[in-house]
Amino acid sequence: MFKIFIVEDDQGLVKLLEEYLHKFDYETFAVTDFESIFTQFREFAPHLVLLDVNLPKYDGYYWCRQIRSLSTCPIIFLSARDGKMDQVMGLDNGADDYITKPFDYDIVLAKINSHLRRAYGTYAAQAEGRPVEVHGLRLDRERLCLFLHEMRIELSHTEMKILDELMTKAEQVVSRDRLLEKIWDEQIFVDNNTLNVYVTRVRKKLSALGIEDALQTVRGLGYRLVPSWENTP
Repeated sequence: MFKIFIVEDDQGLVKLLEEYLHKFDYETFAVTDFESIFTQFREFAPHLVLLDVNLPKYDGYYWCRQIRSLSTCPIIFLSARDGKMDQVMGLDNGADDYITKPFDYDIVLAKINSHLRRAYGTYAAQAEGRPVEVHGLRLDRERLCLFLHEMRIELSHTEMKILDELMTKAEQVVSRDRLLEKIWDEQIFVDNNTLNVYVTRVRKKLSALGIEDALQTVRGLGYRLVPSWENTP
């Protein structure tokens, strides 16, 4: 049975969510003490998190970062904030999805099922065990870090997913549509400008490791990572 961790201060909504999820045999835990979310997360050890943005004391972005320091489990924001930058911030702070309120419970369930398949399905388990390394550049999916020799830089969850796809297909052109599909699945709010922002951030992370001009834009097609850095220290 998959376990769902719900961080939402609207108790009426929590009750409806739990009733709906229990119909499909999900085990749930709803936070009531919003000052010990991280402790409760560790104790419950969920497979997926449903997280509101507007919370007492610290917001959902803060708690998303805290959870990401411990786990790569799927995190889905459920929020009344429907602005584009709110959604970008959610993804940039480590979330996998962002659903705006009011929402259709069938859509929430479909998203949950989709992320659980990706995170815990047979293919996902096999992929997680394989190292991703290109010409001395190594991606650690679990720790959200990128290494080159003795240098290391931390990544957001979204940056990791972009690099995972580009490094897995090094020297091949990866289409923009493929990156959007891998990162955000069926999220309709994502546009080309949003992807541009994340690609720019990935370039900055590579630059911090001394890697310049390796992430190339192939006009009209997508992006390509071309190993142009030294393989030895």
